Amino acid sequence: MGAGSPAVAQHKKSGKKTKTAATGVPKNTPKQPLTMNDPHLLQEPTADHKIIVYQMMTRLFGNQNTTNKIYGSLEENGVGKMNDVSATALAELRKLGISHVWYTGLIEHATMTDFTPFGIPLDDADVVKGRAGSAYAIKDYYDISPELAVQVPNRMQEFAALVERNHQAGLKVLIDFVPNHVARRYRSDAKPAGVQDLGQTDDTGKAFSPSNNFYYLPGSRFQVPREYELPEWLKIPTKDGQFDEFPAKATGNDQFTATPSVNDWFETIKLNYGVDYQNNRQKHFSPIPDTWVKMRDILHYWAGKGVDGFRCDMAEMVPVEFWAWAIPEVKKSFPQALFIAEIYNPNEYRNYIDTGKFDYLYDKVGLYDTLKAVVQGRAGAGAIPPNWRQLQGINGRMLRFLENHDEQRLASPDFAGQAEKGIPLMAVTATLGSGPVMIYFGQEVGERGAGIQGFSGEDGRTSMFDYSGAPAHQQWLNGGKYDGGQLSPGQRQLRGFYTKLLNLCTQHGAIRQGGLYDLHEINATGKSEGYDDRHLYAYLRFTETEQLLIVVNFDAVNAKKFKLKIPEAGFDAIGLPSYKKYRLVDLLQQQPKVDFLAAEAAKITVPSTGIALELPPLGVGIYRIERR
Repeated sequence: MGAGSPAVAQHKKSGKKTKTAATGVPKNTPKQPLTMNDPHLLQEPTADHKIIVYQMMTRLFGNQNTTNKIYGSLEENGVGKMNDVSATALAELRKLGISHVWYTGLIEHATMTDFTPFGIPLDDADVVKGRAGSAYAIKDYYDISPELAVQVPNRMQEFAALVERNHQAGLKVLIDFVPNHVARRYRSDAKPAGVQDLGQTDDTGKAFSPSNNFYYLPGSRFQVPREYELPEWLKIPTKDGQFDEFPAKATGNDQFTATPSVNDWFETIKLNYGVDYQNNRQKHFSPIPDTWVKMRDILHYWAGKGVDGFRCDMAEMVPVEFWAWAIPEVKKSFPQALFIAEIYNPNEYRNYIDTGKFDYLYDKVGLYDTLKAVVQGRAGAGAIPPNWRQLQGINGRMLRFLENHDEQRLASPDFAGQAEKGIPLMAVTATLGSGPVMIYFGQEVGERGAGIQGFSGEDGRTSMFDYSGAPAHQQWLNGGKYDGGQLSPGQRQLRGFYTKLLNLCTQHGAIRQGGLYDLHEINATGKSEGYDDRHLYAYLRFTETEQLLIVVNFDAVNAKKFKLKIPEAGFDAIGLPSYKKYRLVDLLQQQPKVDFLAAEAAKITVPSTGIALELPPLGVGIYRIERR
């Protein structure tokens, strides 16, 4: 999402065996035939969707300034530039295991910073959140944010160079497409010749018209939220409690009122895709609404600049019919372009994939929320299996993450309290499915999001509204060397874990596109000696040529020594005989090999049998199963 309140700041997958065409499960001759009813086996076609996304708040990534004055200006607190994302920085991201970089805040948005010397109109501070402004209050869809350029007049050239550096480094470029709302004072001064501005031909006397780009409240004048105050010492000439908008327009989070609150996305106005919200949401999609055409053309424009894909902000607030039309339109010219939907309604997932043609969707209300509950002690590991079961058929299309600009930092007291507690969470996030994985800049070195930076307050997030530095990330930045020279030993160890884990995800076919056999319920509730079903979680990932066992310990205090069972049906599912001798080879920590007999591991009725394993607090084991 793109907007938020001061308190919440929410914005808002010869003996050789073959695969069955339908399930991707190896064919063999099991003693017990597999059925679609096996509750532990993920039965769906598998494909290689394992891209690794690194989201960066571009204005913060290269900022070396450590002042961090509350509500500090660009000059006081500094700002990162596109040029700071150097070939060296990109090479280090590639070593981390990254394949795609999502650049947040590239498109020009409303800000309190004065760029009028460069011919850029000044924004009214009454409808800007924070000194820097929200990256999701777009004021010109055809331009780059001037704050990100070393030479403001050359910002498009600096952007082109950034794209080229990414491609030279073997990295794809993702940017935000914000289709639901724009800044209250939207005006493009960089649009190509012949392009009409949003709202330029609107009939402002009509509350709704299919040919309008915005929604209007005829006869009403917009009022700035009374609660929106800046510190008394901060004197911004345009912050006077007045903003001239008549008639008032509907606010970005579907508020059809001239008096939105400070907790609304009051700095934005909603775009009209032909849905009459105030008349039973009647749809007017024929002829194609003008907004559809304008937004498709914006996508074409950036794809033509070398952008490889789009993270589509609040995609479910835009009718799926638009996506069903626009995405194929773009892919006619740019067939490899990726589209990722920010979406929070599971009832709409399949609709936005099948009808809307999205490549990937957020998995926030599923696995993210579950793992957060586990680490906070509100749920046990047994809450995890329902996530992949509910997503049968689309697990590989879900983008999984533990941090992004909207969410609280792992290391913050609001989430896990310490970065190390995210280790088992991230292992599950990255390896449970074949879909994409994402991390947020600084996550890999324990960025905490601590302190009040400005508009967002103290909320466990790195502010997306203010100029600031990210202290832990700056330790890795090390004065622009990008070598981690100022990291503590613990931070180095944490980043080493992320590097090993993310690279394993792309190096092993069983993780990239394998099947899943869940072992948790088979071992839970006293069925296996020492198996703590609240803090331990185990599963198999497999292809016809590789079988992996993954086990994690969510307990931050206690080591776990236990016996783990793989039932006979599990051996059958992964294509290994259940009467052979095997060993586990640790791919993550290079711990000593563990030998076991399949027949012993398969005795599910005898608690004292199984594979003898031990994990330290917050331990992760990713083991390749080998024949001995």
